[in-house]
Amino acid sequence: MDPLPKRVAIACGGTGGHLFPGIAVGDELVARGCEVMLLVSPKEVDQCAVKSAYGMEVESLSMIGLDRNPLKFGYRFFQSAKFCRKLFLKKRPMVVLAMGGFTSLPPVIVGKTMGAKIFLHEANAVPGRAVKMLSSIADEVFVQFPNSLLGTKGTNVRATGLPVRATMEPMPKSDARTVLGLDNDLPVLLIMGGSQGAEAINKAILDSLPYLAKSLPKIQFIHLTGTTSLEPIKSVYDSLGLRALVRPFLTEMEYALGAADLVISRAGASSLAEFSAMELPAILVPYPSAVDNHQRLNARTFVEMKAARCFHQKQLTPSLLTQQLKELFSQPLKLKEMGESIKHWKAESATENVVKRIYKMCSWEYSEEDAFLVAEHDLKEIEV
Repeated sequence: MDPLPKRVAIACGGTGGHLFPGIAVGDELVARGCEVMLLVSPKEVDQCAVKSAYGMEVESLSMIGLDRNPLKFGYRFFQSAKFCRKLFLKKRPMVVLAMGGFTSLPPVIVGKTMGAKIFLHEANAVPGRAVKMLSSIADEVFVQFPNSLLGTKGTNVRATGLPVRATMEPMPKSDARTVLGLDNDLPVLLIMGGSQGAEAINKAILDSLPYLAKSLPKIQFIHLTGTTSLEPIKSVYDSLGLRALVRPFLTEMEYALGAADLVISRAGASSLAEFSAMELPAILVPYPSAVDNHQRLNARTFVEMKAARCFHQKQLTPSLLTQQLKELFSQPLKLKEMGESIKHWKAESATENVVKRIYKMCSWEYSEEDAFLVAEHDLKEIEV
């Protein structure tokens, strides 16, 4: 008799910080022959990003945050739970892995009632409300920041690091710049506000561009604006004659991170994990309304490592940004030192750590060669 298929449902919708780590784990599981279902949100960023989730079934859940409207939240929860039950009765998962956020509530609770093993991943320095609500029914909770252990007492917690996509590894800057159509010999500043953009960062950069055009005329820009501000921002770069790649977002973020010498960004946990994987120094602007101020706490770790500088968004004046960027871009060795410092946080085996724990807790046989053999088989099929 054939063994039961290793089916894993991964709830990872709502933000790129939940989605991309979930896809990273899904890629590894698929490579090992598992059946993977991604449960995401209907948001545009999710729907675009999952196009790169090869070999996985993708379903959307229309959950919302609890703060927006408690009655609507309850209605969406029951609708999503009903949908999950229908999905799971058709293809019963042996494992439900939730990467945080309220999208994870229905699949975890339904999966638990159907006998699935439950795993959670908390990326931030302070556990989010969804993880706190679900941790008591989880078989194991994975965390990126060891201090997150303090917020989930009494639960089986393990520090694994945060999974990042396999493509997130240092590459020659010239290669990444060529892909993006940038000059190989000129410095690059990356500006991003997370998967949905950041209005405050966008405005601060726009206000600073006339000064930067005079002070750093050779600098190139990659500006990921989010979906609502693309054209007004692009027009400012064009009017100043600056060399800039302006996009709402990029699914192939490895090229943007690989091309950059420095990034200005929020301090979301997934972004920080990707910066560390790519050894990219940062100017961090924590989102001031983040629950429990977790982005500030995320950023503090990188500041203490001397891999980043951190400012409140109210400090982002043209004077401050121009001064900081002039100082850093005039000291290539300083930027290199900051990039070297970030290696101390780099969790090269985070995806493998998570997958290994799932296999162990489920008593599945784990072989170091399995992923290679499956990938090699798939490659041969494509070549034919």
